Amino acid sequence: MKSSVDAIKELRDLTCSSVAHCKKALEEAKGDIKQAIILLRKQGLEVAAKKQGRAAKEGRIDCYIHHGNKIGVLLEVNCESDFVARNDEFIKFTKDLAMQIAATSPEYIKKEDVPEDLLKHEKNKEDYYKNNCLLEQVFVKDPGLTIKDYLGNIVAKIGENVVIRRFVRYKIGE
Repeated sequence: MKSSVDAIKELRDLTCSSVAHCKKALEEAKGDIKQAIILLRKQGLEVAAKKQGRAAKEGRIDCYIHHGNKIGVLLEVNCESDFVARNDEFIKFTKDLAMQIAATSPEYIKKEDVPEDLLKHEKNKEDYYKNNCLLEQVFVKDPGLTIKDYLGNIVAKIGENVVIRRFVRYKIGE
């Protein structure tokens, strides 16, 4: 199926993927934009998985201070080159992550970080992961996306391995 320019533009605006990727996804999805978004997310996760072994020794430290100065976040996100660390999409990603952490207060970055002895007391491990692991959380700016999906999209778009290294969340009185 031939993709229309308007459909490609709409998909590109929704996903920030390249024109070529949007066109291919729309053709595979037979013009269905929702299905094309799912295909692009899947491709982004596949690309991210391939790049995980590459060293990410550059990056940026970002912060977010919530209105009223009662909650603050300090975050380190790494990438492979300083060029990407200065990229607008990468900067937006780190700022969004810092805001996500301020809003949702995760304790861990990924499932593997959760101590096994802590999980013994949990009845529903998946709910625990969704509430306490940053990568498993629903993105506050787009409820149709998890942070893991967002990370996959960024990796696919910029073409480098991106690693959320660490974060600290401060709240007055805690």
